[in-house]
Amino acid sequence: MRLFLLPISTRRTLLYAQKIHVVPSEKQTIADKVIVRATKLWAGWEKKESGWQRKVVDYGNYALRRIPYEEWGLKSVPPLSTRRREEETVGNYKAQLIYPDSVIPTTKALQVLHTLGTEREKLHRTRLIWSLIGMPISAPFALVPVVPNLPFFYLVYRAWSHWRALAGGKHIQFLIANTLLSLAPNQTLSSVYPPLLKEGTDTAPGKDKEELLITQAKGRELVKALEIPELEVELERAIWQVENAINEKHQESGAQQVVPHPKEKPNDNKNS
Repeated sequence: MRLFLLPISTRRTLLYAQKIHVVPSEKQTIADKVIVRATKLWAGWEKKESGWQRKVVDYGNYALRRIPYEEWGLKSVPPLSTRRREEETVGNYKAQLIYPDSVIPTTKALQVLHTLGTEREKLHRTRLIWSLIGMPISAPFALVPVVPNLPFFYLVYRAWSHWRALAGGKHIQFLIANTLLSLAPNQTLSSVYPPLLKEGTDTAPGKDKEELLITQAKGRELVKALEIPELEVELERAIWQVENAINEKHQESGAQQVVPHPKEKPNDNKNS
């Protein structure tokens, strides 16, 4: 497994886990079967040009896009099953931690990862509980004819999503606690990001305002350089969310809308 730390702004970083050498299990779990079936159903609804299925898809995609990128990042880390725990603690297993050392100093890479794996733990646990509480309350909506019980299925999905995020965070904590990470600063990443650290040091200049470090155009360039096409949607979503969040803060303070980091080249924004 390879863990990527991808800075989005001067204060926020996207975590993404790439699973390598995946060997399919002989038997699918119930959760796997449900996910496969739901994915096929959703894909079928997306092909509809009109009707309530089309509306559900449109509203659903709108809601999914607004699920915090931090949650998606934790969900990309596989749960720590008994089998995986044994595989990772036996032999010379090391998960790679890949990051741009022009933005994240090597001395702080593990600290950044630990923060990403723990800072939302309480939030996900609380929302998981509330989703579970809401499921039986929404169950009577199943009596409504024709239309599926959407509130119930939404709460089921959110409960699963929060559980996966919690499980991903626990896996990260396990890797750190057992020294199962190999630090791998990546020059390809560093070439995409504007240099942020002071030359010859591992510290960045103090910034009063949060600044965007990567544009959508640069994000596509990064995905292409890493040759991880499935990363594109995760990175695009994270950049969109962070950019909107920064713009909202600037609007509240009466400042101008967010612009890329000053060291970004102007023509990087043409396609963003």
